[in-house]
Amino acid sequence: MEASEKTKTTNFLKQGSVLAAASILVRMIGLIYRIPMANIIGDEGNGVYSAAFEIYNILLIISSYGMPMAVSKMVSAKCAQRRYRDAYHIFNCSMVFSIISGGAAALFVFFGADMLERQFFSKYRGIAIPLRILAPTIFVVAVMGVLRGLFQGRKTMMPTAVSQILEQVVNAVVSVAAAYILMHQHSASAKISAWGAAGGTMGTLFGALSAFLILFFVYLLYRPIMAKQKRRDCLSTDLSLGMTYRLILCTVIPIILSQTVYQLSGIVDVTLFNAVMDSKGQSGRSVSSLLGVYSTNYRILVSVPIAISTAIASSMVPGLVSSYMKDDRKEVKNKVSLAVKFNMLIAFPSAMGLAVLAAPIVRMLFHGTNYEVGAAMLMTGSSCIIFYALSTVTSGVLQSIDRMNLPAIHSLVSLVIHIGIVYALLKYTNLGAYALVIGNVTYPLLVCYLNGKSVSRYLGFKQEITKTFCIPLLASFVMGVAAFLVYQGIFLLTRSIYIAVFPAIAVAVIIYFVLVLKMGGLSRLELYEFPMGRRMSILADKMHLL
Repeated sequence: MEASEKTKTTNFLKQGSVLAAASILVRMIGLIYRIPMANIIGDEGNGVYSAAFEIYNILLIISSYGMPMAVSKMVSAKCAQRRYRDAYHIFNCSMVFSIISGGAAALFVFFGADMLERQFFSKYRGIAIPLRILAPTIFVVAVMGVLRGLFQGRKTMMPTAVSQILEQVVNAVVSVAAAYILMHQHSASAKISAWGAAGGTMGTLFGALSAFLILFFVYLLYRPIMAKQKRRDCLSTDLSLGMTYRLILCTVIPIILSQTVYQLSGIVDVTLFNAVMDSKGQSGRSVSSLLGVYSTNYRILVSVPIAISTAIASSMVPGLVSSYMKDDRKEVKNKVSLAVKFNMLIAFPSAMGLAVLAAPIVRMLFHGTNYEVGAAMLMTGSSCIIFYALSTVTSGVLQSIDRMNLPAIHSLVSLVIHIGIVYALLKYTNLGAYALVIGNVTYPLLVCYLNGKSVSRYLGFKQEITKTFCIPLLASFVMGVAAFLVYQGIFLLTRSIYIAVFPAIAVAVIIYFVLVLKMGGLSRLELYEFPMGRRMSILADKMHLL
């Protein structure tokens, strides 16, 4: 491949690296602030918080969650044809669509919070309180998503990355402070846990507002460029309002359906767990506490590396759409191959590291919760990171090549099988919350298998196996053994988790880095696409690894 082709092919990874780096930072901030918040509101409060967010997420997805990717896809397609009037006409119509749909969903949650609590989540006392705070957040995020889609469609991820970081910083500060203040003010209330959860959701609202303000400011700065491009576009728009909204619906509905089905898996898990555990005589407080451990000790930790695959998928769409519109199949395949490889190089060591160091990590971070159960969940289900990474990227590929319906269909098929697996495990075994962990692994496994078959079919694409899967797996295994031995050795000497964990993680990172490069898992050009990749290449040269 010529240098210019390589640059063109890997440019989307540079943008993906911006989002990936932001996502890592955002997730780390999220992990850091959830630790004190989880300890403040307790397991029951975490259960209420996670249940409220399941409702919030499903309504956000139904109303507007797919808009960033949909707008990105539509805008990038028109910009690739230099039809800028059409691109910004689509943007304006998408904004109206999101204002209406997001506003309707926000009003439903605000005024229907009590009904939702009575009908679906009666075991979570006071869940209506955090839901009412989350209601306006739906509207803000809906509008903000269109702005992010516009910038991503123009192949610049920086506004999205900066706004995500600011959003999470504000979220962290407000969540912890508000949770503490509200629990203190309502210490005599029977719904004290719900008030603590409400503090956490207040952080989500203020974080979203701050991100919207920074995006709107960037949009105002960007408007003169948009106006200039429209003046240069001598082609008048051939899209009527009716055609535009049909295009928006045809693009966004498959994305929304795919995301809705994914989010439904979480709500189905909570509903099944409540129903089956109730039939087995488990108390509401016990059920809420177990779900709190599952949502904090397990789901939060695995979500950190999964966020990277989401960032790569988002950044990949505009470039893939542009290449697909030009009928450049070779470039499309190269981009897909790099995106999958990039994800696997991160997913394998993340899954292995969380599995072998599960107990000390959970005990160190969530000392106020049942860390033994949380650690066992993490060891059991950390492999979901690999499958979620694959399913997210392959869904993005299918959506980029106009196979919009397939990810939704695959997610639905997987959900049906998922329900059967989780129900059978809950009903006929004593696994309890571990059944949810197993389901959280099997669901993305099925999705990525079905997605992979479709990508291979429609692109004639076969992913390279050795460098993409075998080398990261082998390097991760050796890394995991070394990290475990280092941790155990230092812990026996010091009896301190804090002193033992960080050297073990440092050794793991170094060993994995050395092994991947020594075994030829990364070329110099590919290494450049990682955050701080050029600095890593200098270090690799000094160690004679490249």
